[in-house]
Amino acid sequence: MIVVKIGGGAGLNLDAICADIASLIAWEEPVVVVHGGSHETNIISEKLGHPPRFITSPSGVQSRYTDRETLEIFAMVVAGRVNKMLVERLQRRRVNAVGLSGLDGRLVEGKRKEVVIAVENGKKRVIRDDYGGMVEQVNRTLLQILLDQGFTPVIAPLAIGERGEALNVDGDRVAALVATTLGARALVILSNVPGLLRHFPDESTLIPCIPADQLEQYQEYAQGRMKKKLLGAGEAIRGGVRRVILADGRGELPLLRALVEENGTVIWGTNGHGAPGCAN
Repeated sequence: MIVVKIGGGAGLNLDAICADIASLIAWEEPVVVVHGGSHETNIISEKLGHPPRFITSPSGVQSRYTDRETLEIFAMVVAGRVNKMLVERLQRRRVNAVGLSGLDGRLVEGKRKEVVIAVENGKKRVIRDDYGGMVEQVNRTLLQILLDQGFTPVIAPLAIGERGEALNVDGDRVAALVATTLGARALVILSNVPGLLRHFPDESTLIPCIPADQLEQYQEYAQGRMKKKLLGAGEAIRGGVRRVILADGRGELPLLRALVEENGTVIWGTNGHGAPGCAN
């Protein structure tokens, strides 16, 4: 079992990624796909006259401010256009993909952040109307039924809250929980950078390998969205996933190169067979 997270930034080679997924499935390797959609959501939000806003937590993690209108735009773009175009790409390659959001069949359950603390201009402010949430549970039964019947789930990062409300949740952490729930042997997180960079944005400073017990020491190098990718990676490793690879989704064979050549930043769990090259 491989879980693949396709990032929502610009510049990813979606055709190449989908071709790699098709190859894995042809080799009888089950795959579950989780995707983002931040770039597309930003574009559509601007066109609809509701520009995106982002908030930063006291720990420095950035997330989308999601009022109700933003939530509905996000759902329209991510569970609609982005999800269905990925399904189309996979179907063209004879992958019997099924597009879902976390709302469908309570696939992903989460808890709404009733109060969000944001830092603006050095001052903390309280936000109470945000529809962001934390993922708590994945419906393993539903995913297993689909996989057993030969379908490839493609999951948009929405969750259902305790009161039945839709929530905007982080795709990297959804992917981590899916990987943990299914006992995946690997989680590959593809984005528009080659992995964790020691000196962002200098791509020549890629950190190739991180032992899981040292992950916290590398948080200082994470910029922007990479902070959440490292959080997700840590959650997956603690949940028993053998390795997480933060890889470049822009080139040719991005997924296969990540898995076979360990191209990117590889984070090894305690069940790994070792971590050659981890003396960064």
